[in-house]
Amino acid sequence: MGWGYRKSIKIGPFRIDLSPRGVGHGFGNRRFHIARTPDGRKHVTVNLPGGFHVGRTIGRSSRYRHR
Repeated sequence: MGWGYRKSIKIGPFRIDLSPRGVGHGFGNRRFHIARTPDGRKHVTVNLPGGFHVGRTIGRSSRYRHR
């Protein structure tokens, strides 16, 4: 198990995440959230009633692409 660090700054519906890998940002509310990770991927999350949630990552990190 590894350790990590992340600092989030929330300004209204916007959130900025600071981590050792870089800066990510997101927009949304409790039910729907869109975020961009520090490596460029997009992540969409929908929270449903009863504690269920669905998330999908769109795109890949450049370090995993084959050249």
